[in-house]
Amino acid sequence: MTNVLVTGAAGFVGKNLGASLRRREKVSLREYDATGSAEELREALKWSDVIFHLAGVNRPPNVEDFQTQNAGFTATLCEHLRSISRTPKIVFTSSVHAELDNPYGTSKRDAEDPLRRFAEVTGAEGVSYRLKNLFGKMGKPYFNSVTATFCHNIARNLPIDISDPNRELELTYIDDVVEAFLTELEPGPPGFRYAAALRCYCVRLGELAETIRGFRRIRSALELPDLSNPFIKALYGTYVSYLDEADFAYGLEIRSDQRGSLAEFIKAPCAGQIFLSRTLPGVTRGNHYHHTKTEKFLVMHGEAIIRFRHILDSRVIEYRVRGEEYRVVDIPPGYTHSIENVGQSELVTLFWASEPFDPSRPDTYFEAV
Repeated sequence: MTNVLVTGAAGFVGKNLGASLRRREKVSLREYDATGSAEELREALKWSDVIFHLAGVNRPPNVEDFQTQNAGFTATLCEHLRSISRTPKIVFTSSVHAELDNPYGTSKRDAEDPLRRFAEVTGAEGVSYRLKNLFGKMGKPYFNSVTATFCHNIARNLPIDISDPNRELELTYIDDVVEAFLTELEPGPPGFRYAAALRCYCVRLGELAETIRGFRRIRSALELPDLSNPFIKALYGTYVSYLDEADFAYGLEIRSDQRGSLAEFIKAPCAGQIFLSRTLPGVTRGNHYHHTKTEKFLVMHGEAIIRFRHILDSRVIEYRVRGEEYRVVDIPPGYTHSIENVGQSELVTLFWASEPFDPSRPDTYFEAV
């Protein structure tokens, strides 16, 4: 069992890291934040094998707090460990701002010095992560990052302020940070070191805002973003995490006629289209074919016969399917096809098509099976 202490546990990184550490069977976790007492911290330091030292400030009310809360607190933590002859591994969240001469950056750079001395004198392992701008779930709007603010406001149709659309940002996803930190549970070489730089995404401020605005627009268009792009995938997940809780659910446009009803669910140029239908007993849908488009049918409830006939042949092929079977039927190009509800109840079918429907190029030709 590894005893792990997380300082700054109530912060952005701390909340995400804590959620992952609590799932680890061989980790015993203690979390410390600004509401904790000095005695609680001292007891946790006596107990710890690994310390993720995340505590610090980046927007204090007074500029002097940068030094006292970042450099000063780290020095106090290291001094207390030396006084009780404890040498846990310490993983420290520094910042790329440590390379700059501003109050925040200077305080982070100064906080690395006591950690370096502690590791060199005691033989403990000290690791500093100079993190870039972070984004992801659980960030605090107007505090942690511009990404959190943009996602929060755009999800609520609130205005955002873009000071310089061409300003370039280097963003690191919180899950990449947590994944790297979890590897630090294993011991490494003694002494102080800087961790390897984590993956980052370069984006202009205006481009970031427009991409997030696009997420809001595509929801009503039932579209998916390009999830093959790792940055878009991470940013989209981040955006959805900032939706207002009253806005999680949304309705679909239902098209109804004498056969039943149909609703489009989701679509993407690279992934096709998914829609759902309800068909009344005795009703047949389809009787058409495609030259290029392929489809998959999955009956979710009820009983149906799916019929095929190659457009150059007279032979009819039948597949009988029931909702209980979860059986997928492929619809090849060049085969006219239909689906008939042969049960006593409503037929519910999930359809996937290899491309979203385009009225100007429907690739759908009616011909009875």
